[in-house]
Amino acid sequence: MDPLRAALSQFVPRDDREARDVARLRAGFDRGDVWSRDLALHATASALVVHPPTRRVLLRHHTRMGGWFQVGGHGDPGETDPWAIAVREAEEETGLRDLRAPFPALDRRLVQVVIVPVPAARDEPEHEHADLRYLLATDTPDAVRAEAPEAPVRWFTLPEARDVVHEPNLRAFLDRTQAMLDQPDAFLLASPTHRPTHDPEEHPA
Repeated sequence: MDPLRAALSQFVPRDDREARDVARLRAGFDRGDVWSRDLALHATASALVVHPPTRRVLLRHHTRMGGWFQVGGHGDPGETDPWAIAVREAEEETGLRDLRAPFPALDRRLVQVVIVPVPAARDEPEHEHADLRYLLATDTPDAVRAEAPEAPVRWFTLPEARDVVHEPNLRAFLDRTQAMLDQPDAFLLASPTHRPTHDPEEHPA
């Protein structure tokens, strides 16, 4: 099975909005390569890097977007595995080489799927990213190195991260991260508190 389809088959949206975003992404399978940047809605993959012993998270500052975000981005030509893309992007943007799932149950397992608008810039028109989000961990937080001076990375406690993050969907990602750090087994095994009202497998008309 295609790695993206496999990842989505194991993912349960936690509310109706997330279910709609997953359905829109699935519908894209019928329109060609969902990773192609030529599509107005295309897939990206990202990760929130955490240092479990100190419960800190690593964020990168994006000048274009005007704030702090998780690391991640587009697949390179030929890449189709969202987990591999998220790990590669995280390594490139942080300099960390020991990235892994924080515990086995989260290995290659999606934590959040969200469609986000991206403003136009240079020769790129306004478009949307269907972002596939993972949680990664490091044991060497002091080894972090920014990819470029204009793309600084910084460790935050979870409360500090909530203060500097402006996007509601990223705050939700931080909330899920805290829940997983608090009780990983309970979080992963629990049913979502808000079940989608339609089958996420169904494509919208």
